[in-house]
Amino acid sequence: MTPQERAERSAAAMWAGDAASKHLGIVLDAVGPGRAVLSFTVRPEHLNGHGICHGGYIFTLADSAFAFACNSHNRLVVAQQNSITYLSPGREGERLRAEAVEVSLTGRSGIYDVTVTGGDGRKLALFRGLSRQIEGQHFEEEA
Repeated sequence: MTPQERAERSAAAMWAGDAASKHLGIVLDAVGPGRAVLSFTVRPEHLNGHGICHGGYIFTLADSAFAFACNSHNRLVVAQQNSITYLSPGREGERLRAEAVEVSLTGRSGIYDVTVTGGDGRKLALFRGLSRQIEGQHFEEEA
């Protein structure tokens, strides 16, 4: 099995049970070994009291991209720590895109950077996630 096939099968297994991302209207646009791209459109119910996309929804989009990237090797992986810096607001009707990239994977620990961009390509947020592998696989595969 190629690393790309492994990433796609892992993503399919995760997506099947990802009610949270689906509920928000998040779409899995692309996945590969150590990377993932997810997106969603800012709807009225995503707006805060300032009329801009609530930071929690931007965080959730970035966190979901992080999850698909760090689980792309057919190992069960969870978040150990993550942080986000907001740079620009998301607007109603705008399609937000989160691209996660593996920076480091050593043993059971990984570091992933996620960039969230707006429809015009501007950076909305920078997210860094630290992951930790736990026991198990998304689908049965010989080690």
